[in-house]
Amino acid sequence: MVNDALLTSYLESVPRLSLGSFPTPLQPMARLAAALEGPHVYVKRDDLNGFGGGGNKVRALEYILPEAIAAGADTLLTAGVVQSNSARQVAAAAARVGMACHVLMVTDRVDRTDDDYAETGNVFLGRLFGATFETISIHDDREERLRDAVEHLRREGRTPYVVPYGCSNQLGATGYLSAAVEIAHQIEASSTGLTHLVHASGTGGTQAGLIAGFAAMGLDVEVVGIDVDADPLGVRRRVETRLTELTEALGLPPMLDHIRIDSRYSAGAYGVADDGVMEAIRLGAQLEALLFDPVYSGKGLAGLIGLIRADYFPPSAQVLFLHTGGEPALFACRSLFAE
Repeated sequence: MVNDALLTSYLESVPRLSLGSFPTPLQPMARLAAALEGPHVYVKRDDLNGFGGGGNKVRALEYILPEAIAAGADTLLTAGVVQSNSARQVAAAAARVGMACHVLMVTDRVDRTDDDYAETGNVFLGRLFGATFETISIHDDREERLRDAVEHLRREGRTPYVVPYGCSNQLGATGYLSAAVEIAHQIEASSTGLTHLVHASGTGGTQAGLIAGFAAMGLDVEVVGIDVDADPLGVRRRVETRLTELTEALGLPPMLDHIRIDSRYSAGAYGVADDGVMEAIRLGAQLEALLFDPVYSGKGLAGLIGLIRADYFPPSAQVLFLHTGGEPALFACRSLFAE
């Protein structure tokens, strides 16, 4: 029996605004597992949460938006790269609650791009949701640019609320405390068991929420974050910050030794896809009819495949891959599949 009393009590104390359709499906990836001759593998379909094109930031925004509304905000302000899944989901959330959305868009972080990289995929959807975009550079001080944007919006008579980069703060990470409860009940109902969870990790909130959530329920699940930034120390630092916030809020001991970051599948740089990532995307599509993007979820899947091939998991393992979404970005990366 899942012991979720601590988490349920905590989650009931935090305001939440329903956006997505939860629980999302938990499905076997039997053909992929068979092709790799590995352990049992399942996928948690957070790409199918039914909101704004799906993705893991929807869970985060369900806890962030109530604070924005309570603050009287009329504009959500955030920052992200050109094909930011997070920015697209923030734009969708703003549309849902009747707010404006303004995005500081980093246009020079990824070198190799398609000609219409800044017009299609997530950018197209963000504009369709009503967002406006302002160009910034990776070399700019992002926090300073956000402060400048806040002041500019205030001078226009608007009341902005800053959604953190990647929706990653304590409130955002709370979304994956809730997800941990959801997963635990799905696993219990299916009688499959769960020993490992693998996912793409960057800004840290998703991984921190899962680690704290499973620990709070007394579940021994190893959460492996696949570094998408080629910056394992930076990713770890961000996970540590969010995890510390959550464990202190829950009254749990520090669990920094539970953090597992694997940087071997990052393709050497953010936004770059190597042969391993491209193979993973093709295998996901051709064996499971699942779509993964080359920047985030595709690297996560490459990590899962690499770990299976390296015999990281014992034969008895029950492995769950968290699909964090990102399919819209595929349309901005068509040249990668030109052959």
